[in-house]
Amino acid sequence: MNWIDRDAALSKLGIKPQTLYAYVSRGMICAQSHPDDPRASLYSEADIDALVNKRRRGRARADIASAAIAWGDPIMETAITTVRHGRLIYRGRDAIRFSGRASLEDAADLLWGAQAHHAGSMAATGKLSGQTGKARALEYLASQASDGRPVSGRSGLDLAKEGSRLLSGFASAITGSGSAAPYHQRLGEFWNLDQGGTDLLRRALVLVADHELNPSTFASRMAAATGASLAACALSGCATLTGPQHGQAAIGALGYLKHQGMDGASPPGIGHALYPMGDPRAAALLRWMAPQTGIRAAIRQAEKAGSGRANIDMALGALTLHLDLPEDAPFLIFASGRMVGWIAHAIEQAVAGKQIRPRAKYIG
Repeated sequence: MNWIDRDAALSKLGIKPQTLYAYVSRGMICAQSHPDDPRASLYSEADIDALVNKRRRGRARADIASAAIAWGDPIMETAITTVRHGRLIYRGRDAIRFSGRASLEDAADLLWGAQAHHAGSMAATGKLSGQTGKARALEYLASQASDGRPVSGRSGLDLAKEGSRLLSGFASAITGSGSAAPYHQRLGEFWNLDQGGTDLLRRALVLVADHELNPSTFASRMAAATGASLAACALSGCATLTGPQHGQAAIGALGYLKHQGMDGASPPGIGHALYPMGDPRAAALLRWMAPQTGIRAAIRQAEKAGSGRANIDMALGALTLHLDLPEDAPFLIFASGRMVGWIAHAIEQAVAGKQIRPRAKYIG
């Protein structure tokens, strides 16, 4: 990241110092202390260039909507999660630090904004016919969605209690176990992991619990805006996660690592539009697992070929190899953690009571 001094920033933006300081306070421009002058600051040139380009594009309503739909300006208010200056924030808390000690149930209580009392919240799943964890997880959510109560008019606490039951049932569907143990322990027992491997699972689950308005979360919020049941909202998110450009991307990264690269193919799991300096979730998970030399070399090869840093998809692929997990493990870890985020956003949307109905730009 390039940094420029105040005069250069004011010149580029054509504004007064007070306006520059206001941009910084709103989080629109990142600032840091000047290394040679403790009374002065340096400003992110990338943030300033982004503001300048915004002005050049104009701010007509159609332009704003068109730009916002893909990595553009924020379009929806939320108090749950944000990405700011390369950091993932869960309700005001740094998600990386939080994942150092928290369980997925702790993340649920934080992101749902309610104490759901997860201990002992076993949930019956009925007879599931799916042959894989992924199939059983989707089947479970579909069975719950078929006669679930609408989210409309219900309190956040009531929805959080139902969310706890759904989260436990999701674990049961994947593992076939009705245990009331914390989620990471249930997965660890399912995959026969030792204490260290199970703790890595705990951290990974919390790291992927939510990520702002990603495609699967947006699908969950859309369902909640219609008043659909909480299970239907989670099902919408999980179905969207199955896409190769979303939750299945970690499977692609795993394949790349297992085969030490694929000739002529762009490496998956490299770079992220929200993290130009690198995905902090991936950096933390890779640091904690300290993978063996072969995995580290494959990741470096992917980063070199993709001209970027490993993202969370690559880190989940590496975790799967490191712990010798089955090939569907990256998706199951991602879906298990993100269940918390889907439910959090569904609750927030339901309590807000607002519809989501964007308009299409007709080009026929």
